[in-house]
Order: sequence, then C-alpha cells, then structure tokens
Amino acid sequence: MRNISDQDRANVLVQALPYIQKWAGKTIVVKYGGNAMISPELKDAVMSDIVLLQLIGINVVLVHGGGPEISGMLNKIGKQSRFVNGLRVTDEETIDIVQMVLAGKVNKSLVQLLEQHSGKAIGLCGLDGKMIMAEKKASGVDLGFVGEITEIHTEVIENATKNGYVPIISTVAGGYNGDVYNINADLAAARIASEMKAAKLVLMTDIKGLLRDKDDENTLIPVVNVSEVPSLKREGIISGGMIPKIDCCVEAVRRGVKRAHIIDGRIPHSILIEMFSDEGIGTMFY
Repeated sequence: MRNISDQDRANVLVQALPYIQKWAGKTIVVKYGGNAMISPELKDAVMSDIVLLQLIGINVVLVHGGGPEISGMLNKIGKQSRFVNGLRVTDEETIDIVQMVLAGKVNKSLVQLLEQHSGKAIGLCGLDGKMIMAEKKASGVDLGFVGEITEIHTEVIENATKNGYVPIISTVAGGYNGDVYNINADLAAARIASEMKAAKLVLMTDIKGLLRDKDDENTLIPVVNVSEVPSLKREGIISGGMIPKIDCCVEAVRRGVKRAHIIDGRIPHSILIEMFSDEGIGTMFY
C-alpha cells in the first residue's frame, strides 16, 4: 500500500463502499485452517482482515481447526496419529490432547493474536453454553471419540458478537453423558453458520477452489448451484478430500446460508478480496 497514490487509495475505498453497506450488520462465519494458520505472514493478514470487518460493523465468527498442532503434541508423547477417511481416530488419551491443544493452546493464541491487531476477541469451545452437542459418530470402524453434531446453541456466540467481540471457536463438543467429542471444523462451521442464518460461510483452504481439472489451477469453477453438485461428483470433478468440504457448503446453503465459499487461504487478504470485489475469489456455492 505504501507505493500507491492517495488518489488510488481513495478509489479503492469508494469501490468498497457498496460492499461495506451491503455487509454491515450481517454475520459471516469463517472456517480458519490450512496454511493460513501456520504461516506468520498469512496469520497476520487474516487477523487484520477480521479486525477491519469488525470495525465496519460485520459480525465475524471464526471457527478454527488445529490438526498439525494435535499431531505434533501426540508425536511428543510418542503416540502415532491414525486417520480413517480423513477423520482422526480419537481414543481416550487422544481426546484429552485434542481438548488441551484446540481449546487451550491454539484457541488462546488466536485470541491473543487478534487482540495484538487491535481487535476484540473471546475464545470459546463447543462445550461452552452447550454450544455444540454431539453423539458418537456411527462408522464401520470404531473412531473413538469422534462426534456427530446433534444440536447447536448459539446464545453464547450471539452474546459475544452483540458486545463487539469476535468469537473464536474450537470444535470440541459435549456429549449427553459427560463425554467430550472431536468434531470436524468444516462441519461445525457449516452448522453454526446455518443456525445463525449467516449471510456467508467462508472455508479457507490450501487450494484455489473447485477445479474442473484438479491438476490445472486455471480450470477454477467460480460459481456452483448446489443442485449441480451430484452431477459434478458423478463426473469425478468433485472427488477425494473436496467431497466433505463441498458437502459442508451444500448443507449450509440448504439450511439457509445465502452463500458458501471455498477460498484460497494461501493468498494474503483473501477474505477481503471475497467480501469487497465483484470477482471474488475461489468457488461460491448458492
């Protein structure tokens, strides 16, 4: 920004004005993960984006993962991470580590980072105010304490946003018998967005979006109607690790979220590009 003229700076603000007016007072839910959570430069960009959105009157809810940190801590205690269909097998010892790392270290470090960027943040987890209730996920393989969401209660989140805080949420959930469950952060973000009637759900990932040819970034599909998703799956365009992410977007839209987006978190300020430009970024589901 140092190299642009005052006139250009003014033009940028003028072009952003209709979007600022459009989104003011609305709620957006951002699922924060991938490289944007590891690279210090990208972390700073995400936090400054969120502070800007908060300052212009947009209610931002940040839902985060923390897979690499959990794996790192399990390695330290000599425990091997095991995954089945992308889900971490979570025994009793592992769920203790998940709760400690996600709701403790990762969550509070994000709160601190946002506040260092002059934002107001509060760290929450799915156990607070019975926000995320779950039961054991039914699966052909015993995944241990991996949960299926049964209820979402958003009162604690709404109280935070009403008081000018960005709720930063880690996705451990409560069971009905006092158990704690590990929940996929994409799924939790989608359910929270739909329960809050959010205007947008934004999933930050390490890819450009949905590609017609997964090996060619120039084949980005910018817009998808959720009714097209089954045929895109049949054609093999939606496959592998993209299936659960896109299913989250479809579920959110079907449950009342206006727009769901998969955006490239490797690009600095990708949230602002999505929110304040005609072209947007990544793939939008409606």
